[in-house]
Amino acid sequence: MNKTELIAAIAEQSGLTKAEATRALQAFECAVIDELAGGGEVALTGFGTFRAVKVEARNGRNPKTGETILLPAHTAPKFKAGKALKDAVNP
Repeated sequence: MNKTELIAAIAEQSGLTKAEATRALQAFECAVIDELAGGGEVALTGFGTFRAVKVEARNGRNPKTGETILLPAHTAPKFKAGKALKDAVNP
């Protein structure tokens, strides 16, 4: 499912128009991004938790040349699925 298909599914299940569903999805995305950028987390009970985690610098390898390179430290978004989502996927 891509973003367009997700918007159509949201519109169908919620009774919103596709334009309203698009705005709702964009608002959700912005809210999650803003919270993670500020160092917080977003927990949706039963669905899962979005959080930002710090990744330490490490050595990597250029796959083309085999040369060792330093991958800098950075912050990465992570998602941990909740129990209800896990149970729905693994009946």
